[in-house]
Amino acid sequence: MLNRAAVLGLPVSHSLSPAMHTAGYAAAGLDASWQYTAVDCAEGELAAFVESLDETWHGLSLTMPLKEVALTVADRVDPLARALGAANTLVRGADGWTAYNTDAPGITDALRTAGAGAGAGTGAGRSTRMAILGGGGTARAALGAAVDLGAGVTLYVRRPEAGEDLRPVAHALGVPMTVETWGRAADAATYDVVISTVPKGGADALAVAAWAAPTVVFDVVYDPWPTPLAESARRAECPIVSGLDLLLAQGVRQFELFTGVPAPVEAMRAALQNRV
Repeated sequence: MLNRAAVLGLPVSHSLSPAMHTAGYAAAGLDASWQYTAVDCAEGELAAFVESLDETWHGLSLTMPLKEVALTVADRVDPLARALGAANTLVRGADGWTAYNTDAPGITDALRTAGAGAGAGTGAGRSTRMAILGGGGTARAALGAAVDLGAGVTLYVRRPEAGEDLRPVAHALGVPMTVETWGRAADAATYDVVISTVPKGGADALAVAAWAAPTVVFDVVYDPWPTPLAESARRAECPIVSGLDLLLAQGVRQFELFTGVPAPVEAMRAALQNRV
């Protein structure tokens, strides 16, 4: 029997997830039994779509605008996804669909690979200092990563209400968080970890920041790459993480949730790199 999975969103035609997962199936010897596709799905259509799926469907990857409504569609919600108020993954089990968030642990995986958290908490009274640029959906996931890294967070936002929206999330996660205006975002250059969650071009003005190496700089944009922000950090010899690294890290976790098989990480990485 063919096992099915897909990425859903609107629009979703640009997604690299089908290439990544399909390469993973081939490398793991699952290409004859697993298929991964892309499906356009609006927020108001998700419940009916999930209800229509037969027993061949095992997993769904969710992009915008489906990450919040996914919590209401699922039969069960993983505690992290509930605390974040967003899920990017639905996994079918014997008792229905469970919602997960693999974005937050994916950010953690990518940051740790780049050295984040290594030694940041070793000094007396010292903890990892994380700056998050922007207050949207990816900022929620970044707060989840802050838990794993034992980080306190400063959130830099253009709209004060965006910061207020994230306060309950930080509180639910137990993450110390302060909110600052976007005009002070250049201060982030002195932090241990900087995560830019703003759209393409949104952080370009910060490319002149005086980075305090070895700040780990993560820009969720991956096309075009490097961004001016990432390039300025590279010149300062800071470790850099891209949105492609996050796509891979969260996708690896989804692959394993869907299939129950260890993900062939390098094959999935190569598939992404070949598409950008």
